[in-house]
Amino acid sequence: MARASDVTGSDRLGVAGLLRWLSLSTVIVLLDQISKWYAVQHLGYGERVTVIAGYFDWTMAHNTGVAFSMFADGEHWQRWGLSGFAVLVGIGFAIVLARLPRHERFSALAFALVIGGAVGNIIDRVRLGYVVDFILWYWRDHHWPAFNIADSAIVGGAAVLILFGWREARKSS
Repeated sequence: MARASDVTGSDRLGVAGLLRWLSLSTVIVLLDQISKWYAVQHLGYGERVTVIAGYFDWTMAHNTGVAFSMFADGEHWQRWGLSGFAVLVGIGFAIVLARLPRHERFSALAFALVIGGAVGNIIDRVRLGYVVDFILWYWRDHHWPAFNIADSAIVGGAAVLILFGWREARKSS
């Protein structure tokens, strides 16, 4: 990723570019919220429905914490504390996104994915006090924690940022 000081105003994404990438974030939020609504309508809490035996189930879980249920045992501070933190991160990422050089599409994709995922989970946390998780991957006795589309977007965005940030760092050295 180029440093912001190395990029002139005309080389940046700007407002129009920001809005294009935020439209991807909006699609992620919509897919996330629709899929969670569907899961809530069709699954009871703790219920599991096999999709691919031995690998993949639908389930219904409520996560009051963050990734892997960290901070789930908090004294009710997590609803607003974690939501506030996620809002600040989202705003920061939107500012970085607007300042990106136009040619850094992978970085823009990464930030748009993380923003969309964060907003999807913020909506749940503020509205419900927890995040709805319904996708469960496993192999034999090894289970990945239940997750949702927003979580997938956040992890995907982080992976793209790490991969392409690493590549950019190698190019410049």
